[in-house]
Amino acid sequence: MRYLPLTDADRRDMLGVIGVKSVDDLFRDVPERARRDGLVDLPRRQGELEVERALSKMAAKNIAAGSVPFFIGGGAYRHHVPATVDHLIQRSEFLTSYTPYQPEITQGTLQYLFEFQTQVAMLTGMDVANASMYDGSTACAEAVLMAHRVTKRKKAVLSGTLHPHYRAVVENLCEAGGDPVEALGPALPDRAEDIIARIGDDTSCVVVQSPSFFGELIDLAPIAEAAHAKGALLIAVVPEVVSLGLVTPPGEMGADIVVGEGQSIGNGLNFGGPYLGLFATRTKYVRQMPGRLCGETVDASGKRGFVLTLSTREQHIRREKATSNICTNSGLCSLAFTIHLSLLGEEGFKRLARINHANAVRLAEGLASVKGVEVLNSAFFNEFSIRLPKPAAAVVDALADGGVLGGLPANRLTPGDASLENVLIVASTEVNTDDDRAQYVAALKEVL
Repeated sequence: MRYLPLTDADRRDMLGVIGVKSVDDLFRDVPERARRDGLVDLPRRQGELEVERALSKMAAKNIAAGSVPFFIGGGAYRHHVPATVDHLIQRSEFLTSYTPYQPEITQGTLQYLFEFQTQVAMLTGMDVANASMYDGSTACAEAVLMAHRVTKRKKAVLSGTLHPHYRAVVENLCEAGGDPVEALGPALPDRAEDIIARIGDDTSCVVVQSPSFFGELIDLAPIAEAAHAKGALLIAVVPEVVSLGLVTPPGEMGADIVVGEGQSIGNGLNFGGPYLGLFATRTKYVRQMPGRLCGETVDASGKRGFVLTLSTREQHIRREKATSNICTNSGLCSLAFTIHLSLLGEEGFKRLARINHANAVRLAEGLASVKGVEVLNSAFFNEFSIRLPKPAAAVVDALADGGVLGGLPANRLTPGDASLENVLIVASTEVNTDDDRAQYVAALKEVL
């Protein structure tokens, strides 16, 4: 089929039906300050070879994560992904498979999603998990809406050390429904009593992240107890799923819903996505869970089979009563997760977690030896925060010039908070070596 561009008459007819005079009128709700004035500073036209050269030159200005010692976290973590994972997910039956609406021809897809759900439920200490969400932030926001449905209340309390991106997504989604959100300000440390004091009779849920945005491990048990005493739910956010190989699962600490980011297992950094949202809950709340759920059954001959069950989405029987407008799941990313975790096995996963923690401890000890540097965490997994004697953003830039990607300045995601100007969030995973850590410590001494 040839591509036939619209004529001026076509455009006029379409705009007339819509009821506007020009295409510009379609963007009148976008503030002027957010609109670009003029064209992007790029050549109007170039040949393919010229474009390739120009883009390659621009890309060469970046420092690739794998080319230098890398200590950036903040919700996306660099881990080793075995070659087997990429090899298997690129098989055509996985890479090009469509959404599994017809179980009789999609048993393979349904089975691996069922296995994925089982893995997530076991990791989080929960009864049931869905077949994944878009990413951790949208899973968090959907969990808040689910809590509203369960409790018949509308107010959410957000911990001050919830990732700022997660907080923004929750606030954005709740604003559309007119639901109030009470978010505590960033705090080091994030004290349980401060969160508990905000829980009232109108609270539907409390959202707490562990490890926190600053890397601190949070004891969820007292917060869960206080929330339940007021009839509210506890939503636990796990930004670094590898931590569940070492720390107590949120389900065992009283969480009612557990959400998180699964990127760390089987999925690379990928310039920020696509990522993998995890979502698990208690059996009694399963009918309010968003997304799709794969179930195990038997066919007419008694053979094991898999189906989509509890279809709560708007395309299915629920229509306007759907629990969510989430229309899909991160299928290929969840498959990568399942393959990688299967390769590790239970003991391998625990060992991976122990290596991550040990590497972070070694790095924290090394950085603490640098004059003027203070480690701010009392308990952490593979990420922690340090206070520097000068602004963290400038230090990070100087470290990058020296060939070390040293971490995330806290106020990059919390602008306007002067108390965090000198705070640097640092992550160390299994990919970091003793030489990497030594290079970081030496570079930081030089910069400071």
